[in-house]
Amino acid sequence: MARVNVRVRLDINGVVQGVGFRPAVARIAADHRLSGWVYNDAGAVHCELEGPAEAVEAAVAAVRDTPPPMARIDALHSSTVPPRGVSGFEIIDSKADDAGRTLVPPDIAICADCLQEMRDPGNRRHRHPFITCTNCGPRYTVITDLPYDRPATTMAGFPMCPPCSAEYSDPVDRRYHAQTIGCGDCGPRLSWLGPAQTDDPVEAATDALRASRIVAIKGIGGYHLACRADDDAAVALLRSRKSRPAKPFAVMVADLDAARAVAEIGRAAAAALTSPAAPIVLVPRRGAVVSDGVAPGLTDLGVMLAYSPVHHLLFDLLGAIPLVMTSANRGGSPIVFRDEDLMWIDGLADAVLTHDRPIHVPCEDSVIAIDDEGGQLPLRRSRGYAPLPVSVEAAGSEVVLATGGDLKTAFCLMAGSAGGRRHAHLSSHLGDMADPRTQSCFGSALDHLSFMTGQHPEVIACDMHPRYATTAWAHRAATGGPAAKPVLEIQHHHAHAVSLLAEHRRLGTPVLAVAYDGTGYGTDGTIWGGELLAITEPSEFVRAGHLAPFALPGGDGAVRQPARIALDMLMRAGVEWTSDLPPVVAVGDTGLHVLAQQIPRGLGCVTTTSMGRLFDAVASLLGVCQQVSYEGQAAIELEQLARRGHPLRWEPADFAVSGGVMDPVPVIAALAAGVRAGVDPADLAAGFHRAVIRATVQAARHCAESAGIGVVGLTGGVFANRILLQGLRESLTKSGIEVLSHRIVSCNDGGLALGQATIAAALRSAVTAEERTGTCASESPAR
Repeated sequence: MARVNVRVRLDINGVVQGVGFRPAVARIAADHRLSGWVYNDAGAVHCELEGPAEAVEAAVAAVRDTPPPMARIDALHSSTVPPRGVSGFEIIDSKADDAGRTLVPPDIAICADCLQEMRDPGNRRHRHPFITCTNCGPRYTVITDLPYDRPATTMAGFPMCPPCSAEYSDPVDRRYHAQTIGCGDCGPRLSWLGPAQTDDPVEAATDALRASRIVAIKGIGGYHLACRADDDAAVALLRSRKSRPAKPFAVMVADLDAARAVAEIGRAAAAALTSPAAPIVLVPRRGAVVSDGVAPGLTDLGVMLAYSPVHHLLFDLLGAIPLVMTSANRGGSPIVFRDEDLMWIDGLADAVLTHDRPIHVPCEDSVIAIDDEGGQLPLRRSRGYAPLPVSVEAAGSEVVLATGGDLKTAFCLMAGSAGGRRHAHLSSHLGDMADPRTQSCFGSALDHLSFMTGQHPEVIACDMHPRYATTAWAHRAATGGPAAKPVLEIQHHHAHAVSLLAEHRRLGTPVLAVAYDGTGYGTDGTIWGGELLAITEPSEFVRAGHLAPFALPGGDGAVRQPARIALDMLMRAGVEWTSDLPPVVAVGDTGLHVLAQQIPRGLGCVTTTSMGRLFDAVASLLGVCQQVSYEGQAAIELEQLARRGHPLRWEPADFAVSGGVMDPVPVIAALAAGVRAGVDPADLAAGFHRAVIRATVQAARHCAESAGIGVVGLTGGVFANRILLQGLRESLTKSGIEVLSHRIVSCNDGGLALGQATIAAALRSAVTAEERTGTCASESPAR
């Protein structure tokens, strides 16, 4: 009896281009002796498999269950088509005329196979600085168009040599249809711009680094500034040139063993460091190898492993020497990524190690911490993750652009959908939006992502703060095109809360959101930041509780000099300003005279409920930090001090909690008494953290029970503080409350745009529904 063949068509959506998906399908077809074809278009991978039914079924299962390492299948549609009776399997040229768009893959670290080949003297890619394959290398920063083929990348200017072309065309080769393929004969080349004359740029850079010079290194997503991390003078010189007095630098090391020489690396940290995303991971430092100047006053160290071939070539010569590796920029400016913009870092570096492969869009390094459960706590979602979307169960079909916050700016482009599930594409970290160069990068990155996704904004969401640069940008953009777009201003902490719900796919779940951060414009015109928000629908919230208000004398000046806030709190607590208290000394006689007049009258004072600013005040009161040179410095240093404190040596008074309002005055008075009594500041810092946890649990339980809510969400930049996060999670869970915290997007303003976009989508969907029923009210901001 003749064997009857079947033929099945698969249409596959997700991260399926730039990850070796077509070669993988071809190999699966060969393994099962099937005929057919596979091709890309701009929206998906399509293939047909023909052969015996059991073999086709097994191949479909293999495609679904064992895709390439960096692939992500979001949807796989299977249909039966008539057999063609044709033998052989082929990869068909990509088609560019389809309307859909596939997901753009992120940049990923060099794989073990490529690294082994690069170090093999017998391999033709020995020491090739741009070695890559379908399982590793740049993607997002080199793709210029879809479908993903070599002409649509910044490798278009590097024609393949015959050996590379042969590998590219060989279905059994790991570089089969690897668009970034190249070698020493046909690929990009390094060059050295420095005082030494050499034929080996890597050797020249290594010599300069060994000699404690600062070298700008062009990587995958932009230029880094590098110097020896074990050299106090080199680190101090880099700080001086960057005008970065205290903000911690990241350290790059060769491998996991080298990381263990400078930091405590647990299992979860090791897994994160060696993952394809290869982020910076915050880990406890160990030993004295790394200069104290790398992370002044901190016990945690930001560590990453070499992730590009160039990095590995440097460390092959440097050995165990750790390197500071920080973005090549000044202040809050975006990372330099174009060769023509090197003048932006003029005077920062002694020499430059560069190459001739263009970077199409910049991308900073990602940063994560490891929480008490061994989970990842994203602090900056960028290289390795961006621009992968978050799948959101949001209503509506309009394309929404959310501009995010002013610091840690990252925007969100939420694709339209009629099926209840939407892709929220988050940009990489862009920097401080107040810098005009960041605004330029914002526009370029948006244009690129809109083009790559085929999604163009129809609605714009932004923060309510009238002085945010992102808010001003949103209003300009709304009227700058051929047709005006509606702008929705979203309350800051509401956006934080919905961002958390969106990433957990819990938008329909009533939640009591604890939103703690430094600054957020409130609906009453004051600065919020210690908020308990009851949310039953994504588009609405009720302010159920908050930190009791206090003052920021001098407004933004108090953020830079937290002693002013501490003095306001001491006055509220009835504590005399005497020279045995650190903030009194920090302000000085002239400052004390001014503040003594200013605070009681409220002159030049901004009212706030900010938990972040309360942490700043306590940091000043305990003598931890009196001058803030980077965002969050005082609170970060306070947390680090608290980690050294004994949990039982000092117990402060509790907050005065009334319903959902938490007044810190009793704790401030107790801390001042502890300082005067000579209690170890570390014990005082630990006691303050415990007091915040107890007050938050008490207020959150009251508000949740009053609203009939059984879920509490923890969001906002203060929850980068792992003492607070762990303590609240444990205490609330023991009370029978389900706790949500961030796992995909940042708890800080880097994740804000996801919430803004989701709220805007809900508001616009409600407007559309009202229009259908004829009950449409005028549009207003979500407040």
